Amino acid sequence: MQVDSYAYLPPNLDHTVETDAAATLIVFERRYSGLENHVTEQIVGSTDKQPLLETPGEIFELRKLLPTSLAYDFNIHIMDFQPGEFLNVKEVHYNQHGLLLLEGQGIYRLSDSWYPIQAGDAIWMAPFVPQWYAALGKTRSRYLIYKDVNRNPL
Repeated sequence: MQVDSYAYLPPNLDHTVETDAAATLIVFERRYSGLENHVTEQIVGSTDKQPLLETPGEIFELRKLLPTSLAYDFNIHIMDFQPGEFLNVKEVHYNQHGLLLLEGQGIYRLSDSWYPIQAGDAIWMAPFVPQWYAALGKTRSRYLIYKDVNRNPL
């Protein structure tokens, strides 16, 4: 795998991870919530080769790394903001999120609290907590967001 690559490994897949050089690896490990007659498949890809998705009313760039089919109980989004760009709305979601800022810096709002963040910082967002982001600095901000999908949270 190269820089900017990712992999999804289906439940119960025997695997090993090896490297011949220094590397940074981000791992999301969780218990899979399967659905009858829906099967996930192994995926290996490159973030920047994923299509940009439309974000009506917004200006950031969005890529989803996993299929949106019912088989997958979570997804990973990559969101890119140029300096000064921000979410046009304060978002509220039913699903929990985990965020890792990969590049740049900005300010993140959770409920009524504001947090300066920079590359390497991680944030967990509980369900139904209002959230908002603005990119600061002179370079692009890129973050990776984990979110539960396709399952009833109740």
